[in-house]
Amino acid sequence: MSTTTPTPASGGALAGVKVVDLSRVLGGPYSTMILADHGADVIKVEPPQGDDTRQWGPPFAERPDGSRDASYYLGVNRNKRALALDISVPAGREVVLRLLADADVLVENFKTGTMEKWGLGYADVLEKRFPRLIHCRVSGFGADGPLGGLPGYDAVVQAMSGLMSVNGEVGSTGVRMATPLVDLATGMYSTIAILMALQERTRSGRGQFLDMTLYDCATALLHPQAANYLLSGKRPVPLGNAHPNVAPYDKWTTSNGDIFIAIGNERQFQQFTEIIGHPEVARDPRFATNGDRLVNRVALEFELPNQNKQHFTMLNVPVYGAATPSTLYDGVIANTPDPTTGKPDPEKVAHYKATHPDAQALGEYLAKNNPVVSYQALVTLVTERQLIELKRRYKEESDAVI
Repeated sequence: MSTTTPTPASGGALAGVKVVDLSRVLGGPYSTMILADHGADVIKVEPPQGDDTRQWGPPFAERPDGSRDASYYLGVNRNKRALALDISVPAGREVVLRLLADADVLVENFKTGTMEKWGLGYADVLEKRFPRLIHCRVSGFGADGPLGGLPGYDAVVQAMSGLMSVNGEVGSTGVRMATPLVDLATGMYSTIAILMALQERTRSGRGQFLDMTLYDCATALLHPQAANYLLSGKRPVPLGNAHPNVAPYDKWTTSNGDIFIAIGNERQFQQFTEIIGHPEVARDPRFATNGDRLVNRVALEFELPNQNKQHFTMLNVPVYGAATPSTLYDGVIANTPDPTTGKPDPEKVAHYKATHPDAQALGEYLAKNNPVVSYQALVTLVTERQLIELKRRYKEESDAVI
């Protein structure tokens, strides 16, 4: 491996990569936002009425003229340029083809068969016309198979994939995960696929078609439940806050509040029992190993005494408060204190100030940060690149993009 120190790229690791983003809602836009955060030139093409999520509020960012964008839309479309385009008509499709002439990546999430109907299918048209283009299609279930062509929404795929069946309290029939995990994971998997395709292109000189589906990505997240089932044949069930493979790993009610205990190995368990003043629990043969504790999970809960949370603090064991989205971005957890100094750790700041597309009217707003920080620097996350208004007030900039 070379020992040469690389020079940071001021434009980000993906500077020079052009992405045409035809996707809407969450999975595709989340993927392209990650690419944009790292320097890719992402051009978001929306229908004349705009991405559906512009209206997914409140809350909304309001403009003086009465128009507005929902926080949902703003949260996944920063650092992009945008234009309004009706791709269902021939003139609109001609504009798309012009945008693709020097593009590296195309991302879209139309219902399967739509691009082909419009004469923009990868195999029939795009691969021949743009051999270096990487076409990433995000769909619910792909084009083939018994579910091929069906639309997909996060909650529906959570249910169909089995994710809901393992989430919830003991004895429940399953609960939807509050975070749209399937959409977000599909966006991240799509980003990984795009980056791998870009790397492969450096060797072959050719692009490729990436067929990303919500269903595939959802089932890929079923760990360790799927691995457990394939080895044991036992159907996974909801366990509340408990872990299916590790014990104790659960929420623990104390005399002055709830805390979460996560014990990952035998040494930690021994130390834990010493801290709470009951080292004999670790010597009990029922709890000698993690496997023993898992089998005797219920008995272990009775053996662990109810402790006052302050007991852990007096023993210099850090106890952190649980975060909610509000506390996280108010700075309670965003500036997580170093347990040794008690001072905020600036590396853990979870938000930054971004500029709304209509900067003159609305100014800055808070946005969650991108967790990936490479030596090749991120795009400066102080202000966004300006999005182009879907309305005609920014027609000149739209024309410049085209």
